[in-house]
Parts: sequence; C-alpha cells; structure tokens
Amino acid sequence: MRIELIVNGTAREVSAPPNTPLLDVLRNTLNLKGTRFGCGLAQCGACMVLVDGEPVYACMREIGTLAGAQITTVEALDGHPLRAAFLAEQAGQCGYCLSGILMSAKALLDRNPSPSRADIVAALDRHLCRCGTQWRIIRAVERAASLLREKAVP
Repeated sequence: MRIELIVNGTAREVSAPPNTPLLDVLRNTLNLKGTRFGCGLAQCGACMVLVDGEPVYACMREIGTLAGAQITTVEALDGHPLRAAFLAEQAGQCGYCLSGILMSAKALLDRNPSPSRADIVAALDRHLCRCGTQWRIIRAVERAASLLREKAVP
C-alpha cells in the first residue's frame, strides 16, 4: 500500500502494509532514527511522535490509519527552545526516553505556552524514565516555556 504523509513538514510517500507500525516506517523507511523503540506496547513513551499535533505512540499506530497526516518527530526540534532548555538543565542521563518526552512537551507548549508544574507532570505522565531525571525534565520544560514566551514578546 502506498501512503502519503507529511513528515516534519515534507510530503513523503511510503510503501508499506497498512498494519506496519509508524515507528518502523520512520526508522527503517525514512531513516529518522531519533524516535526510539522502547517497550513496543505503548507503555513507556520512548516512541512518542506528534500526529496532527497530538502525541501518539508510534510503536502501536498503524501506518494505514495515517494517510495525509502531519507527523512530527524529534528531528523537527532542531533550534527549538526545548532542546536548549533540556541541555541547560542537564535533563537527560541516558537519553533513551528523551525523544518521546520532548515530543509530549512540544505538544503541551504548543497548546499552553504557560503551563503549571501540574500541567507539565500530567503531560509527561505517559513516559517512563528510569534515570531519575524527572525533576530536571520538569525544570527544562518550565525553562523552555519561559524561552518561548520571551521570543513571543516583540
């Protein structure tokens, strides 16, 4: 089956059986390796991407359901304040979970540029990080929100 997607702002056509996980297409067909395979069961969040602006588990989302969808992966965050904030707060230790966390954080900041700490915790609740950097991750999202608000002020 041939499916047209918009991936990180670029129209892409892929050939894959309709039940192929989006994660497989991103990593193996489109060579976008930033999205990680974690559990494969939509329980850890390492594979999180945005589909039409909403966070989804790429390991479970079938490509056949995505014709014409806007897919955003962590590669699209080059130059985004989230990356600078995560580096400044040293929010990653092993970093395996971060691509998914960054995507959920982006979705949150896109819809709420001034999230409370509770908003951030709720937005990242679907992610599993075993390194113990959760507080630094929360501070990084708070910092990114501040940076985005500063950029928006003329």
